[in-house]
Amino acid sequence: MSEAVLELRDLHRTYQGADGPIEVLRGVDLAIAPGEIVGLIGPSGSGKSSLLHAAGLLERPTRGVVRVAGQEGSDLSEAQRTRLRRHALGFVYQFHHLLAEFSALDNVAMPAEMAGLSRKAARDRARELLDRLGLTPRLDHQPARLSGGEQQRVAVARALVNRPKLLLADEPTGNLDAAASEAVFASIRDLSRSLGVAALIATHNLDLAGKMDRVLALRSGRISAG
Repeated sequence: MSEAVLELRDLHRTYQGADGPIEVLRGVDLAIAPGEIVGLIGPSGSGKSSLLHAAGLLERPTRGVVRVAGQEGSDLSEAQRTRLRRHALGFVYQFHHLLAEFSALDNVAMPAEMAGLSRKAARDRARELLDRLGLTPRLDHQPARLSGGEQQRVAVARALVNRPKLLLADEPTGNLDAAASEAVFASIRDLSRSLGVAALIATHNLDLAGKMDRVLALRSGRISAG
């Protein structure tokens, strides 16, 4: 069996609130296999974003193990965590966070250039991804000239341009209508499968969650089968 691309063991995350500590994650255990697409559901405030931030090495847990692509996060310096994020992880959020002054092509190519590809190689890779998402006619469009669904598909391409091991998506369709949500989810699913990328997708959309390989529910700070 292949080693899990993401492994969380006894993960705890506590925040200091005005009235004392708030324990958001209370011993989460989770493993995602290479290429597996997993949905994460739970009510607002259940800790889905906190779990994704810990899994994405954006925050250190209060205690517990976070292992990404075989590397234990707590053993790494901040610079090493940044390098691991850049090469092993891709992120998609509810809002696309595209750079307004750049075209769709340049928004997608930029992370690949930052990771060391030449400008031509980065743009070729970005162009290929955008073409597969049906966005070839929009390559030179800035975000303001794209629909909400198109903006989010550009964000998906940007997250996958460095060919990560794992895609983390936090409500990626939460700001879209039903048709656009379906298109964006299909983009994530189809590209992830073709590239062999695992995905952990937090969503309130139970219909979309049901189309993933499995669904996990986060309740009272713990994970159970959805």
